[in-house]
Amino acid sequence: MTRFDLFTIGHSNHAIDDFLARLTGAGVDAVADVRSVPFSRRYPWFSQGPLGDRLAREGLAYVGLGDALGGRPVDPALFADGVVDFEAIAATPQFRAGLARVVDGTKRFRICLLCAEREPLDCHRCLLVGRALAGGGLAIGHILADRTVEPHAETEERLLRLAGEADDLFADRAARLGRAYRRRARAKAYRAPP
Repeated sequence: MTRFDLFTIGHSNHAIDDFLARLTGAGVDAVADVRSVPFSRRYPWFSQGPLGDRLAREGLAYVGLGDALGGRPVDPALFADGVVDFEAIAATPQFRAGLARVVDGTKRFRICLLCAEREPLDCHRCLLVGRALAGGGLAIGHILADRTVEPHAETEERLLRLAGEADDLFADRAARLGRAYRRRARAKAYRAPP
C-alpha cells in the first residue's frame, strides 16, 4: 500500500457525514482549505464557519489557506487573457509561503487539501498546488468520488492520456507533462467576468 504524505479531496455534493468518513478513512486529522472563496450556497455545510465547527467537533484541525493557495487571485497580473495563470501564481512569494506552511504541517498532521471540484484534474488543488507539492517530493493521494485514493503519479498519467500526450517518441515525459498541465489548467482555471 502506498504511503501518502498528503491527501486532496473535492467536497463536491457529498453529504457531510460521507465527506467525514472519507477523511477519517484515510487517517486525515487536519484539513487545509485551499478555496479562494470558502463558501457554498448550495452545500452550506461546506462553508468555512460550519465546516470548521463540524471538523473541530470530530477532532480534526481546520485551516483556511485560500489567500495563499487559492485558484482565484485578485492580482490582475496573475491572469493571462482573462484566465488565471497557474504558472504565474506558482512563482509568487505568497504561494511559495503557503506551500512551505503545508510542507511544515505534514510533519505534525495528516493533512488533506480541500477544494470544491469532485475530479482532481478539474481543480487547482491538483493542477497547481498538488503539482507543486509533488514536484517538491511529497507523495500525494487524491481521494476520489468512488472512495479510492489515486496516487498523484497515476493522476498525471490520466492527464497525459486526456491531453493526447501519453506517448511521443521525440519528447521526454517532463516536456509532455508540462504541456498537458498547461492545457488542462488553461481549460479549467477561473475566468474573470467580462
